[in-house]
Amino acid sequence: MIDYAALGVTELLTNVHRHAQPDKRCTVDIELLLERLTVSVSDHDPRLPTVREASLFDTGGRGLALIAAVSESWGIRARGDTGKSIWFTLPAPPAALALPLRPVYGATTDGPFPGAEFGAMTREYGPPWARSAVIS
Repeated sequence: MIDYAALGVTELLTNVHRHAQPDKRCTVDIELLLERLTVSVSDHDPRLPTVREASLFDTGGRGLALIAAVSESWGIRARGDTGKSIWFTLPAPPAALALPLRPVYGATTDGPFPGAEFGAMTREYGPPWARSAVIS
């Protein structure tokens, strides 16, 4: 799953870098929910991409086809003039679902900042618990 997720993210970020206008700013969202990993990349370009059939010697044009080949499902959410989100899902292996809940270090805990107030961030982003794993 990790290899396919990394492949999908890099393909979508490459598309933003190569094609997005008026800027290259984007957001990557990753969510593990209901035995599915959903990854989406959103940018500010309202133009919708199309899946191309690259010829044998083309050096590009295979990104969306690769995502379609390795993912369980994928799609595009148009956001009118404000841009779009391209997403894909992968089935989560049973081991990923069995990870214990751990506190998220950083924005939702005191971390190295004893006494710091992070309540507003916790309310904005939800509870300070998440399934996490170290991937090396």
